Amino acid sequence: MAAIWVYAEHKDGKIKKVAFEILSEAKALAGKSGGPLCAVLIGSGVEGMAAALGSYGAQKVYCVEAADLGAYTTGGYTKALCDLVQQEKPAIVLFGASINGKDLSARVAGRLGVGLATDCTGIGLDDKGRLQVRRPMYAGKVYADVVFSDAAPQMASVRPNVLTLAAPDESRKPEVVKVAAAVKSDDTMVALKEVVKTGGEKVDLTEANIIVSGGRGMKGPEGFQILEELAGVLGGVVGASRAAVDAGWRPQSDQVGQSGKVVTPNLYVACGISGSIQHLAGMGTSKMIVAVNKDPEAPIFKKADYGVVDDLFKIVPAFTQEVKKLQ
Repeated sequence: MAAIWVYAEHKDGKIKKVAFEILSEAKALAGKSGGPLCAVLIGSGVEGMAAALGSYGAQKVYCVEAADLGAYTTGGYTKALCDLVQQEKPAIVLFGASINGKDLSARVAGRLGVGLATDCTGIGLDDKGRLQVRRPMYAGKVYADVVFSDAAPQMASVRPNVLTLAAPDESRKPEVVKVAAAVKSDDTMVALKEVVKTGGEKVDLTEANIIVSGGRGMKGPEGFQILEELAGVLGGVVGASRAAVDAGWRPQSDQVGQSGKVVTPNLYVACGISGSIQHLAGMGTSKMIVAVNKDPEAPIFKKADYGVVDDLFKIVPAFTQEVKKLQ
């Protein structure tokens, strides 16, 4: 039977959590289809990460390497993955819906001439063994259940934090297949000169379990200090609405929304955010939403599980202190 593949995105020698989430869910799919579950690592010196993928269910790990496959570039990674897909012919290829995952999956689908469902929140197989996914549409107002045609490979990207992460089994050892990619510098199409880190050790918003976000109601960049304090005691990270980013109060990397990052944390705390359609599309699938806003008619309250109608500059510091008492 044809295989199910999971593209394992990595950064700084660590595999993105979403790859483990997809593998955890795809184990059931592979059992139903009868085909092997495989993972694909692309880059330079990636073999050392293969064991971690095996512990989450990957039976085989392709380690695709070449001298010109260093940090992610669309051209180089696309050629490496397309060459491997055309050689091995998997039935299904799944990606994490991260910035790079969305970029790579779209380019690969275009080059192979197959369909792609993006930003999915559920994956499965129909009664014919074809990939079936659920994805939000119209800014999260409705969900579409999508079934693929028989054209292979069937491809989808999956939103981080929506699939259940299984406990790793370190006794599971995958078969490691080394692949020498026929990628040259011309294939990358760009020359990566330098990588500048701006977020320090901060967890990426798309992978965060707890996010404390601020909007126009923060009144200025200094207002975000109380959100930093709350996020610190909760073990979360700080996000922002488009209004706050456009005002220059927070970097664009912190933006949550349709034109920013789509997030699905366990807890999303929205402070001074009215709840525009664009913002709701980016965080509406959070498992629990808490909103603090002085306006009782703010749209965010229609989406929130818990709402506080009050001055956030009074409520947030008080809440931070209460959390500290519990630690």
